[in-house]
Amino acid sequence: MFICDIKRTNTILYCRYWEATVRFYRDVLELTIHHQTEWLVEFHLTCESFLSIANAAATSIQSASGSGITLSWRVDDVIKAHGRLIDRGVKTSEIRPIWGARAFYFLDPEGHRIELWS
Repeated sequence: MFICDIKRTNTILYCRYWEATVRFYRDVLELTIHHQTEWLVEFHLTCESFLSIANAAATSIQSASGSGITLSWRVDDVIKAHGRLIDRGVKTSEIRPIWGARAFYFLDPEGHRIELWS
């Protein structure tokens, strides 16, 4: 057990290509914006899970340029998700078996690796 009960999660990605990355999550992945400021956009993922895209130029934390980060999200239909991303011009890996599931990978404009699986 953790030292306290976690009520909400938020992953924050600090980005050099902030505007392009925000557009990618909003327009390509069609995530819903939960909160927005001049330098941060928070997207709603699940009931109490969020993803924030922060403009590294407006913060004291620099971009990791996607290095060492994978966002792994379980989806209802990995085949449908794969096809929709390809139709939108997103370069993806092939779907392959992994740990008893099927998964594929792609990158956001900042270089963060995203894994979709089901």
